Amino acid sequence: MPEHKNSSWRISSKKLSNLKVVVLCILAATTFWILNALNKDNYNTIVDYPIQWEFDRENFVPVKPLPESVQIQISGNGWDLLRKYFNLNEPPFSIILAEPSSRSFILTSELKRPLGEFITPTQLEGLLEDTIHFQIDKIITQTLIPVLDTAGYSLAKNIEIEEEVQFLPAKITLKGPSSILEAFNGKFPVQLNESKIDSRFSKKVALTLNKNLEELIQIEQPEIEVNFEIVRYLEGNKRLKVKKINFPRSVTLENEEITPMMTYLVDEKKVGELKDMEFEAILNYSTRNREDSTITLSISPKPTFLKDLKIDPPLIKLKYE
Repeated sequence: MPEHKNSSWRISSKKLSNLKVVVLCILAATTFWILNALNKDNYNTIVDYPIQWEFDRENFVPVKPLPESVQIQISGNGWDLLRKYFNLNEPPFSIILAEPSSRSFILTSELKRPLGEFITPTQLEGLLEDTIHFQIDKIITQTLIPVLDTAGYSLAKNIEIEEEVQFLPAKITLKGPSSILEAFNGKFPVQLNESKIDSRFSKKVALTLNKNLEELIQIEQPEIEVNFEIVRYLEGNKRLKVKKINFPRSVTLENEEITPMMTYLVDEKKVGELKDMEFEAILNYSTRNREDSTITLSISPKPTFLKDLKIDPPLIKLKYE
C-alpha cells in the first residue's frame, strides 16, 4: 500500500489560529492609530469644494457649463477634512448673482469670507484660483431674416437661382442667449439638404440648429417654405471677326489670319436674341502691353444674359516693321 507524505507547505491549525490573532491585532492597532490620528487638529489639505450658482434662471441662461467646484486649502480636524476631501454629505457653497450677464468672472477674494464662515469649524487657508470664469447671458427674443445656407444644397451644372429666394414666413423668431443670437447678424441660415437642383424649387424644410445650440435656443417655427425659380444656361461658341482700333500703319499682327473663338453660357430663354447679334474681337492698340508687345482681345458687345465669356487666344502678338 503506497505511503502518503505530509506536504511541507501546509500550515497546522494551531499556527493558522496564531496568524489570525496577529492579523487582527495589526488591524486593530492600525484602526486605533487612524482613529486617534483623525481626532487630532491642525491637519492641512487641498480639496475641490462643491459650489452651486443661484440666479434668475427664467431670464438668464449659462452659455457654457458652470464650474461645479472650487479648489481651496483648508486646515482643521482630521475627520472634518476627510469628509470634505471625499465630499461626504457636504452641502455646496452658493454663489448668488443678482445680474449674472453684467460680468464674466468673480474674484475668489470676494468669496473668502463667506466661504470661510460656511465651512466652519474647518479653517479656510485660501483659494488656489484668483478668479472663477463663467458666461451667463440674458434670454432675449429676436427676429431673423432667413437666407439659404450655401453649404446645404447644390445646383446642377449650368443652373443658377433666378432673382430672390422667397420664404414663407418671411421672418424667423428665436429665443435664447443674447450673445448667441446676436452672432447670427440678423440672418438665419436655412438648410435645404438637396443636391443637383435643376428645376423650380418649392418645398417646406425643417429649421435646424447645430447640436451644441439645440439646448440653448428655441425656434418659434418648426419649418419654413422655400420657393425659387432657376435659370438654365446652355453652352455655345462663335467665331469672331477681328476689329483693329488705333493701329499705326507700321504695326501688324504676327498672324493676320487668326480667327478668335468665343465660348459662353447663354440663358436658354435668350437664345433667340443671341442669333441676331454680331460679335467682334476688339484689338485696341492703345491698350497694348509695351513690355511684350501683346494686346488682350476684348469681346463686343457683352449682353447681360451671357456669362463665363472667354476668348481663345486671349492675347495677340504684334509685329513692328
